[in-house]
Amino acid sequence: MTPPKKKAKKESALDQLKQMTTVVSDSGEIQAIKEYEPTDATTNPSLIYKAAILDEYSDLVENAIQYGKEKNQEMNGMEKDDKRLVSMILDKLAVNFGAEISKIVPGYVSTEVDARLSFDMQGTIEKARHLISLYMEMGIDKSRILIKVASTWEGIQAAKVLESEGITCNCTLLFSLAQAIAAAEANATLISPFVGRILDWHKKNSGKESYERFEDPGVVSVSSIYNYYKKFGYKTIVMGASFRNTDEIIALAGCDRLTISPSLLQKLKNSTEKVEKILSPDGGKYEGKKISLDEKAFRWMLNSDAMATEKLAEGIRGFTSDIEKLEEVIRSKLA
Repeated sequence: MTPPKKKAKKESALDQLKQMTTVVSDSGEIQAIKEYEPTDATTNPSLIYKAAILDEYSDLVENAIQYGKEKNQEMNGMEKDDKRLVSMILDKLAVNFGAEISKIVPGYVSTEVDARLSFDMQGTIEKARHLISLYMEMGIDKSRILIKVASTWEGIQAAKVLESEGITCNCTLLFSLAQAIAAAEANATLISPFVGRILDWHKKNSGKESYERFEDPGVVSVSSIYNYYKKFGYKTIVMGASFRNTDEIIALAGCDRLTISPSLLQKLKNSTEKVEKILSPDGGKYEGKKISLDEKAFRWMLNSDAMATEKLAEGIRGFTSDIEKLEEVIRSKLA
């Protein structure tokens, strides 16, 4: 008697997604990144803060503190609570996490510039150069690193300068077509439009509790940006970020990259839902005209978008708050 044939195991939604989109891990936790085998990884001040207070990463924190103290001595000493000392330690800590992550992922690691420099073009440039120099000290080439800058006018113009120097940039806290166009015109390597935060704003302001998958305002926004880029030949990578559910992720299948939290990566891994390619470079679905933006036009277009204006400001405040919390953790260890 012929034994019954075993049913072929269905591919997980995550494995299907990886065939059409570069999957990126949105986490500062190294063990979580290892589990899902992403191509790239992104961090931000909030993720670094959450990871830095865990015991398993105490060696990275202690190394950064020791580095800061040694550099402090080289600079003829400063008070232990000096802002510059703490800043040196935070920069080194971010790079320590990035360096560890670079051992796991084969592609880019994103490291963010201090959010308090969001309106300081020169300050952003100098901080980015410093972060890259710290990576270089650890033997990590700048080609592996994306410097994350806020998608303010100043941040985007800083990215333009950095890109001309061969320092690749990720324009983050991006909520609108205006920011996306400016970033592409600046030749930014990558943008991170925040899908879930766009949804949050619309739910709060419309009173609507939920949206159908393809009507989700964050999905609509990122799809529009993606199609605009492809229609007009921009090379800047679109990486959807800040997801609230797997529906948003599946609705953007085919996007250049998607950066996904460990909890949502696990849900995709556990699911066998069929994933269809939604976005395609030859889709040609953007029907509008090409838009040219100088500083005045950018500011006006962004100002005219209440959601983008509010979420950009809120995001900068949120990242600043977590930087300040991390500074307090460092100061407590210096005491």
